[in-house]
Amino acid sequence: MIKYPIGIQSFEQLREDGYVYVDKTALVHKLATTGKIYFLSRPRRFGKSLLVSTLKNYFLGRKELFKGLAIEQLETEWNTYPIFHIDFNGTNFTSGDMLETIIDEQVSAWEKEYGRYDGKGSLGIRFAYVLAQAHKRHGRRCVVLIDEYDKPILDVLDTDHKVVVDGQEWLIGDRNREILKGFYSVFKAADSDLQFVFLTGVTKFSQVSVFSGFNQPADISMDPRYEALCGITQEELESTFGESIREMAEANDYTEAEMKAILKLQYDGYHFSKRMTNIYNPFSLLNAFASQDVRDYWFSSGTPTYLIRLLAHTDENLDEMTGKYYDPQEFIDYKATVEKPLPMIYQSGYLTIKDYKPRRGLFLLDFPNNEVKKGFIALAASDYLKPKHESVTSWVQDLLDALEEGKPDTVQKLFTSFLADIPYTMRRKENERERERYFHYTFYLIFRLVSVYTVYTEKQQSEGRVDCIVETPGYIYIFEFKLDGTADEALQQIEEKGYARPYTTDTRKLYKIGASFSSQTGTINDWKVE
Repeated sequence: MIKYPIGIQSFEQLREDGYVYVDKTALVHKLATTGKIYFLSRPRRFGKSLLVSTLKNYFLGRKELFKGLAIEQLETEWNTYPIFHIDFNGTNFTSGDMLETIIDEQVSAWEKEYGRYDGKGSLGIRFAYVLAQAHKRHGRRCVVLIDEYDKPILDVLDTDHKVVVDGQEWLIGDRNREILKGFYSVFKAADSDLQFVFLTGVTKFSQVSVFSGFNQPADISMDPRYEALCGITQEELESTFGESIREMAEANDYTEAEMKAILKLQYDGYHFSKRMTNIYNPFSLLNAFASQDVRDYWFSSGTPTYLIRLLAHTDENLDEMTGKYYDPQEFIDYKATVEKPLPMIYQSGYLTIKDYKPRRGLFLLDFPNNEVKKGFIALAASDYLKPKHESVTSWVQDLLDALEEGKPDTVQKLFTSFLADIPYTMRRKENERERERYFHYTFYLIFRLVSVYTVYTEKQQSEGRVDCIVETPGYIYIFEFKLDGTADEALQQIEEKGYARPYTTDTRKLYKIGASFSSQTGTINDWKVE
């Protein structure tokens, strides 16, 4: 019976209690022996905490925990170092004094073991003193491991939470930055006492002032050598979880090949370097194996509140962000603002690299897989369209039923009623450009959701780009929508552009659907089917 380490972030518990482990220790050894200060950005629930725990046990020299793993053949000394581990996970930093309290309690605990700085000093000075004393006592330099270093900033990102300190009012975000800046400055002051420093987080640090005066860490977030440090590769999936795949296929009446294809479509698709190694979401994959059911585990485990706040009032639509090539500086550096939420969306794992153009150094960004695409677009659609009565996802299920049963009249009724249900305030736009933008984005959201469940293309053909083609096992639908035009004009475009030509020999029944969307009524006012 395979034991899946769902929610287990302790390497020690995982190994001692016999949970399945994807062996990352060769990479851990390379990391620990070839550099000094590192930073790794990965989405939540991607195994960052387990990686930190693995490093901790390695630097504690706990050779017995690594028996049978790759590192057993690589490491010969197994030295023990003084470890200083800080985990900002599990704490809510929206109250004013929480960050200072947490760090002060942690430093105080270390001071009980190593002695207190003789004099009045900041948290950073006190920590530096502790590191120096630990180095002196153990005869070895110190290892500092900080998990989710940026959570105290993310918890209050784009909020107006305030705190009063010594009679001065601060935004908690600004206050937390100052506290972290003073604390992290220790890494420069205590350089001679440090053997290894490793920080994890979601956001890249280069634009965050908390690291001014800090010896810049080596950012390995997009380093091809370490792209598989977190997550599960295709090779690891097949070598470690072959039995799990076979059991899951049998339980769901699929062939092994079909099961692999379903898992790939649902949970694979992350890329963290220009090498483009496919990485599966480990949290969703382990949950799927444990329950033998393909569901949206990662997305339903919670969308970060900071991301919802950013999306709530951004001027950018998803269709203007996805499926485009970017210079890495546009999405890697921490520059997320209300106007430019792309870096945060990428770093949080809702978009990933899908292609790389080496000559120009550009990366294509899009949704990693069906789980993320469905969840994130449903979230965006519910927020953007705000239908009054029904949820977006339940409406999409009704639409899919009609498409699969070959009922274009029902498709028309569903579109008309759903669009009419959107509040007038959402569709009221001041000028023609904004009305057209709203029209295009509305249908983008709808058909990207449909694409999760069935074949969908926004297909570039020789004569132009068709609005949408939906393919089901028995039917093909070619849609063309016009804003404030006529259904006849839409059908004429399908005919003139030859959108149906590629399906001439297809045995499925084909429907050409022309529709007109009214910017005044906000719904379909003309619909014809051929």
